[in-house]
Parts: sequence; C-alpha cells; structure tokens
Amino acid sequence: MRRYKLSAAIIAKNEEDKIADCIDSLSFADEIVVVDSGSSDRTIELARAKGARVIHNDWPGHVAQKNFALDQAVGDWAISLDADERVSKKLREEILLSLENPKADAYAIPRLVYYINRWICHCGWYPARKVRLIRKGTGRWGGENPHDRLLADGRVEALKGDIYHLSFDDVPEHLRTINSFTDIAANERAASKETAGYFSMTLRPAGTFVKMYFLKLGFLDGIPGLIISCLSAYHVFCKYVKIWERVER
Repeated sequence: MRRYKLSAAIIAKNEEDKIADCIDSLSFADEIVVVDSGSSDRTIELARAKGARVIHNDWPGHVAQKNFALDQAVGDWAISLDADERVSKKLREEILLSLENPKADAYAIPRLVYYINRWICHCGWYPARKVRLIRKGTGRWGGENPHDRLLADGRVEALKGDIYHLSFDDVPEHLRTINSFTDIAANERAASKETAGYFSMTLRPAGTFVKMYFLKLGFLDGIPGLIISCLSAYHVFCKYVKIWERVER
C-alpha cells in the first residue's frame, strides 16, 4: 500500500543541545526542514549533519515562523515540532500506519512534558492533545503569540502515542520564559487595546492555581506539580500586570 510522503518542520534558534535528538526522533520522515532564526551556536551545523534541510528566516513571531516552516515542507503531510520535542516510538508507528490510509485531515497528539526531574502527568499538562500532524493545505498556524496552535480545516482524529516535550531544566529557565512570554502576550493585548484591572491581577492567578493544583490533580505530581501550579499563576499575574502597565502609560 502506498504511503503518503511526510515532511517534518522544526523551528529553532540556539538549540545545539537538543536539535540532534529531535531530528533523530524524526528519522522516519521523508524530509526534515529546520527553520533557524539566527543561531550563534552549532545548531545549524548539527542539523545539517543529521541530514536536515536548514533554512534561515528572521524571527517574525511564533505563529508566522511556524507557518513559514510549514510552507517549506514539500510532503503530502507535515508534522510540526519544536526543537525540545521528540516523537515517541509508539507515535512513530501510529503515524506510519495512519499515512498508509489516512482517515482524517489532521491528527491531535498528546504531549508528555518532562519538567526538571520527572514526567508531568497532571496539572492539565497531560494529555493536552495538540494538532501537529496535518495534510498539507488543510490548515494553518493561528492563535495569539506566543501561544500558537495548528488549526485544521478538515476532520481531526486523535492518536495515542506521545510527543515528548523536554521543557525546563530548572526553575530559573522557567522564570526567564515566563518573562519573555508575558512580554509578548502583553504587547499583543495592548496593541488590541485590551485593559486589565484588579480582577485580572487577583482572581485569575488564584483561579489558575486552584484549577491546576487541585482540579487538575497537580498535587499528584509532587513538588514539581506545586512549582508548575505556582509559576503558572505567577505567569497569569505577570501577563495582566504588564498589560495594565502598557495601557496605562
């Protein structure tokens, strides 16, 4: 039976510690495209050594960069990953089987996150299925920077195999990402004239903690679950404080 051609699209910048393993996990793809936005380390060298086609594109934002990467793929289907993600063995087998006789235009895939020192199975972080495998021409990346999502136009089905996400190595790295992401989100919201007040800065962060730690059973993930729930609440607090700051100026 004919299998449709599969392209893998990866966006990266200064990911020399992670890009090779990411590409290795995609070795079953017919082509691998890495869109680099200006790495100063060995990311490009390592990607090319693994057989990837590397394309430079200055950073236009998360959504635009992922759409650019998707446009470079020439296969019938495309799977999109970040450099800190990996395709599990079970997912690889599912994808290959699915592409022999596709029953959908896109597939949503569960993402299992490794945080500091353990896999996170609660907090609302798992299974948190995301569309990542799509028939070319049937969808585009959308959402609000930096929280992009692949929007499919046709039928979506779920796969069971995981994408492994090797997220933050330590809390300082998580805090740096929160600072960066909340800057981006606040700029986007301020540009659309959204305002923020006491409700957003008090009840929303508290609600985020309660949801993740208690309702989504984050306490079952031990200390990492507590850290994730607290920092997620802090993320929400920072976002709305920065929106208020930008609008009030």
